[in-house]
Amino acid sequence: MTLNLKKIQRFISFYMPVVAVFVAAFVLSGCDDDDPVKEDVPELITTATLAFTPQSGGNVVTVTATDPDGEGIKGIEVDGPINLEANKTYSMSISLINGLAQPSDPAYNITEEVEEEGDEHMFYFSWTNNVFSDPEGNGNIDNRSDEVGYQDQDSNALPLGLETSWTTAAAATGEFRVLLKHQPDLKSATSGSSEGETDLDITFTIVIQ
Repeated sequence: MTLNLKKIQRFISFYMPVVAVFVAAFVLSGCDDDDPVKEDVPELITTATLAFTPQSGGNVVTVTATDPDGEGIKGIEVDGPINLEANKTYSMSISLINGLAQPSDPAYNITEEVEEEGDEHMFYFSWTNNVFSDPEGNGNIDNRSDEVGYQDQDSNALPLGLETSWTTAAAATGEFRVLLKHQPDLKSATSGSSEGETDLDITFTIVIQ
């Protein structure tokens, strides 16, 4: 009995550390598989297109901002200016793509992703020189409560900004800025442009004539 007991003790002392390593690895692996990581990273956008459609009929005015290498060394470039007629109402839509993905890849159409995750995204706008009569002011990038003509909402009935309405004022030239924020667990009725990560920040020259 004494000999057998010693053998058992040696067996335990030799193999227990090995068993402990395998158990720890199994537990850690289980944690990785069962605990999803929340994705709070900004969207990758290489092309943003703004299309201004006159509500009374006429030609659609389209401008594009491109950043072909995404987060690479090249900066974003715009092909503006935005040329609109004075005293006219336009519906403006925004489309976004990730040109570094294949068109068949879900990561290609960022417009759909922003729309589906509308409760985590919001467009903010600003402009100079009173180029619009409606909305008045200079936009809501500096102050969330300032007026913007949002025409769409997220699942919580909060503004999104893929669709907006704009009425031009008299002839003028200024700047028009579009800022898309990614605000998971931050977007609310009062959340401002300083909250969350920036997905897109572009500025065009705008000419009302």
